[in-house]
Amino acid sequence: QLKLVESGGGSVQAGGSLRLSCVASEYTHTGFCMGWFRQGPGNQREGVAVVSRTGRTTYADSVKSRFIISKDDAKNNLYLHMNNLKPEDTARYYCAATMCGGEWAPLVSRSYTYWGQGTQVNVSS
Repeated sequence: QLKLVESGGGSVQAGGSLRLSCVASEYTHTGFCMGWFRQGPGNQREGVAVVSRTGRTTYADSVKSRFIISKDDAKNNLYLHMNNLKPEDTARYYCAATMCGGEWAPLVSRSYTYWGQGTQVNVSS
């Protein structure tokens, strides 16, 4: 059973930066799509950034040019570098993974079967 554990959340002021980390219990660089999703107060869970098994990335329009998703395959780690944070980025961020065989990863939560417990990000003005 694949297990995911997130870390790196916290409270920052608008314009600040954070790096979220996700550690997977087994190798995921072959056969898995992975990504970050978030759920803010009163909102539905939404896709933030995902990366396919071939390394192709997809971002939500709201975070393009500010967030970067990356992987360290040797360590089975997934990262989300968040820059120029805005109050609307406040949410609980989740790491997710799913078996996939395509060239691109889906940016929809219903496509993912493995989930971490999440890490809270609070951005104040």
